[in-house]
Amino acid sequence: MQNLIALFNFEFFRNAFLAAFMASITCGIIGTYIVSRRIVFISGGITHASFGGIGMGYYFGFDPILGAVGFGILSALGIELFTRRADLREDSAIAMLWSLGMALGVIFIFLTPGYAPNLMSYLFGNILTVSTADLLFLFCLSIFVIGFFLMFYRMIIFVSFDEEFALTNNAPVRLFNSLLISLVALTIVLNIRVVGIILVMSLLTIPQAIANLFTKRFDVMMFYSIGFGFLGSVTGLVLSYLYDVPSGAAIIFTLVVLYGVIKLLFLLLGRAKLTGSTS
Repeated sequence: MQNLIALFNFEFFRNAFLAAFMASITCGIIGTYIVSRRIVFISGGITHASFGGIGMGYYFGFDPILGAVGFGILSALGIELFTRRADLREDSAIAMLWSLGMALGVIFIFLTPGYAPNLMSYLFGNILTVSTADLLFLFCLSIFVIGFFLMFYRMIIFVSFDEEFALTNNAPVRLFNSLLISLVALTIVLNIRVVGIILVMSLLTIPQAIANLFTKRFDVMMFYSIGFGFLGSVTGLVLSYLYDVPSGAAIIFTLVVLYGVIKLLFLLLGRAKLTGSTS
């Protein structure tokens, strides 16, 4: 225990701990929206499409994360545009932008002169390399997400879960759908540093799946998702230190195990109650 506490003497571990906390907030809130709206596949498309922005960042010499932000938001809005105005099936639009982003990322990285960058930190994440600038971006995102959902909570629920009725009441459905899908893209991209492109979807879905075992209410589910996300992130961070394994993979592994254990307990308790009622 003393060795674990002593880790907080190191700046990289303090940064990782704060990143885990803020990632849990942003992914907990946005992930609840994603799971409740059943748009996990859309989010997966945005996640992989953002790889094109990373490749462009390396090729043109600017921060790859900034490139991923722009590419991710444009991809999110592109999915909305293609499915609503171009008479294209949603899954087809997602697949096209998914593959386009990955292809452009590979092409630009291949064309980048000099040493090929290490993409492992972007594909699978490394929370131990989070910088002060990354923390600042995550902090600003956390404040914005919390403020946005507090200010427009009723409108978000109204637009998200009864779109046709909202349209008949002249609610700004298109505007809020665009804002929310852009916020999804921003959350995904800024959390790439924590768990990477490949694994970020797990942070947006597994804590919510655990929370859904306890509640069906949207607001309560957000709080539970934040808590379980933080618990899994910190536990995975400690495991990555103890066993010298990649932090992103350790975080996701911890969350999956946590879900399995809690689900098993629910099944056992359900059987015990059923046995007790029949005896």
